[in-house]
Amino acid sequence: MDYKNVQPLAEFDWEAVEEKAGKIKQQEATEKNEAYEKSFNAFTEQEVIEGTIVAINDREAVVNVGAKSDGVIPAGELRYNPDFKAGDKIEVYVESQEDANGQLMLSHKKARILKSWERVNQAYESQEIITGYVKSRTKGGLIVTVFENIEAFLPGSQIDVKPIRDYDVYVGKQMEFKVVKINHEYKNVVVSHKALIEDEIEAQKAEIISHLEKGQVLEGVVKNITSYGVFVDLGGVDGLIHITDLSWGRINHPEEVVSLDQKINVVILDFDEAKRRIALGLKQLTPHPWDALDPNLKEGDHIKGKVVVIADYGAFVEVMPGVEGLIHVSEMSWSQHLRSAQDFLKVGDEVEAVILNLDRENRKMSLGIRQLMPDPWLSIAERYPVGSKHTATVRNFTNFGIFVELEEGVDGLIHISDLSWSKKIKHPAEFTKIGEKIDVVVLEVDAENRRLSLGHKQLEENPWDVYESLFTIGSVHQGKIVNMNDKGATVMLPYDVEAFAPMRHLDKEDKSKARQGETLDFKVIEFSKESKRIVVSHTRTFSEAAEAAREGEDRRERTTKKTVKQINENLEKTTLGDLDIFQKLKEEK
Repeated sequence: MDYKNVQPLAEFDWEAVEEKAGKIKQQEATEKNEAYEKSFNAFTEQEVIEGTIVAINDREAVVNVGAKSDGVIPAGELRYNPDFKAGDKIEVYVESQEDANGQLMLSHKKARILKSWERVNQAYESQEIITGYVKSRTKGGLIVTVFENIEAFLPGSQIDVKPIRDYDVYVGKQMEFKVVKINHEYKNVVVSHKALIEDEIEAQKAEIISHLEKGQVLEGVVKNITSYGVFVDLGGVDGLIHITDLSWGRINHPEEVVSLDQKINVVILDFDEAKRRIALGLKQLTPHPWDALDPNLKEGDHIKGKVVVIADYGAFVEVMPGVEGLIHVSEMSWSQHLRSAQDFLKVGDEVEAVILNLDRENRKMSLGIRQLMPDPWLSIAERYPVGSKHTATVRNFTNFGIFVELEEGVDGLIHISDLSWSKKIKHPAEFTKIGEKIDVVVLEVDAENRRLSLGHKQLEENPWDVYESLFTIGSVHQGKIVNMNDKGATVMLPYDVEAFAPMRHLDKEDKSKARQGETLDFKVIEFSKESKRIVVSHTRTFSEAAEAAREGEDRRERTTKKTVKQINENLEKTTLGDLDIFQKLKEEK
């Protein structure tokens, strides 16, 4: 090509070309800066990222994480692994993107801890089995290191399924665990080795129980003894013999029958496959004692035994091991008075009893001891005739009277109205106390219904016979007001006799009302020996006297008038008489 004849373009815009070139350079620079900044901001503070060890010495390690500057890690954080060298990949925690010297601050230790916590959380959620190192003993358990950096607590109760007495034997050992609890707030982790054993045991139990059958006889070892029963190891699964299934006879504690580590044969009574519960029996392997009971025993026979249990309603008597009879409290005494079995017998007593009912099919026996004594009610009329006097013991109160005991099996009732001739008793407790002696007289005997009607006041003469002549209607006596209510007042007259004064009869001469505690004169206005009632009036002691005085004056006035009238009549008769005599004299002349 011939460039000599090439002519420059007169209209070419060199400034536009230069301007365009400048813009391209500026855009490239911006893109480079953005890419650079983007690489720098690929991570943030407080984040775990991967880096590469660039250099390492005794003081620190330089780590490249792809930022514009390398980060620094204290060498102490890498000493756990002396094999670390330049070029190794490690995880680091970004503490700050730049320090005062413009350096990126990293931590390998914190990265390891955060990763360990992630592993702990994963293990807890998935219930995976982890391995840990028992570091030391602490109060109540052990300190275990898991995932290299996390210290967890292993409670003593979670070490094994059996109680552990010496925790120190586990220190320094590697063990397997399950994470059972995490407290994120306090950074606490609880692990369990027992949970692993229990899982294995549960699997064994499920296998063993799946082959069990009711009535099957197995050999086991006594593992534990409690007050309510015995736990037996059946070779990987435990069963319980309840205390009632240890012996046909009554026992106070399972230790009377078995001992720890003893090998015994047991029968399976029941089992719950879902709840892994197995009920065992020991006594069921021997014949029932009722089958060995003397076949000649019958109702009415006498039998001996020992009291083994006492209840309010009766006593259970063991006549032979495993065979018991019940003596109901009603069969302990001829008394009709309500009593408790403890009043007659106690545990351990040797007793003789009469068989009242014998049910071999249902294995029940009813006994009685009162039948060994004569029935006191058969001769009650001869020993307690009407009118006879006796001393009894107060046993019980009711609102209507007192139940007393004359002798064992013979009770009687004193009605509240037969306690006192003069006192009005609202409740028997006002008169006597339970357990005290009281003299009585027999009022009525009902042998058929086993009832005695008794009296106490009948031991004395009826004072109302005397009161009848003493407190005659119209008589006046001094009395003290001992009680008052809306209707009137109770007045205590001489000889501690109570009377009643209606409210309208308590007006005093000065127009005021009599008050409680005052001693005044009272006039008897009503007397009833049958109902033992005396009604008195204070008002009439002065109102009737005034009325009597007025009546006396009226009588005197009427008498005077009558006398005057008689005199006048006499005078008139005398005058007329004189006239008659005078007439006769004239006629005689």
